[in-house]
Amino acid sequence: MYEKHWGFKEKPFENTPDPKYLYYSAEHEEGLNRMLYVVKEGKGAGLLTGVYGCGKTLLARTLMKELENSIYKVALVTNPRLDDIEMLRMISYSLGSPSPPTRKADVLIELENILKNNAADGKKTVVVVDEAHTIEDKNIFEELRLLLNFQRDDKFLISLIIIGQPELREKIESNKQLNQRIAMRFFLEPLCVPEVSKYMAHRVEVASGRPGIFTDEAVALIAERSGGIPRRINLLCDSALLTGFGKGISEIDVDTVVETVHSLQV
Repeated sequence: MYEKHWGFKEKPFENTPDPKYLYYSAEHEEGLNRMLYVVKEGKGAGLLTGVYGCGKTLLARTLMKELENSIYKVALVTNPRLDDIEMLRMISYSLGSPSPPTRKADVLIELENILKNNAADGKKTVVVVDEAHTIEDKNIFEELRLLLNFQRDDKFLISLIIIGQPELREKIESNKQLNQRIAMRFFLEPLCVPEVSKYMAHRVEVASGRPGIFTDEAVALIAERSGGIPRRINLLCDSALLTGFGKGISEIDVDTVVETVHSLQV
């Protein structure tokens, strides 16, 4: 709606996990590198946590993009509010089974065959469970742990990345055996104030917009009101751009951001 007014090819502040919009802050780059380390070095399991809207899902999508067209077979579970059998069937389906069995024993046999066939073909199997803090059934965490029992003498047949909000850590720690299998833990912090400006400039550049749309004062207020959380930054910037388009102005100043903050009540 406002793209032409600001010179964008597309909206730069959509809250969708598009890897091309990932801004490699020090935090996000380290989080991605740690997940890649778990996968590429066959470390078994890794845990990525962070507050709501800090970019965990975007990192998961970026991880998948980094691994595509390579030696990896990746299953991404984005809605883990399932029972234990449904979770296993979802993983099996995501790894290529067109119709996973309904009996638990049969699903496990199928998964083992998939993992062994992948290994025989020189492929590494990766399972990414996003939004894992929403898991309420403790049996699911136990099934995830047991997946790590699919091993050869010298390596795991599967790499498991578990992602969620901070409360996930307590859930993992309550399963002592799974907790001991976590080889990497990383908490994704919000962006610091200087990085908010760079984050916004990066997204504007990706969308092919001109620099300088947001004044320094506007950026400072967005950084303050968003707390450095990318999802909130996107929400404020998108709404401010719409407001500026409606007014026909050529830049987003602090008054426009104040109006946006009041309208969104953030």
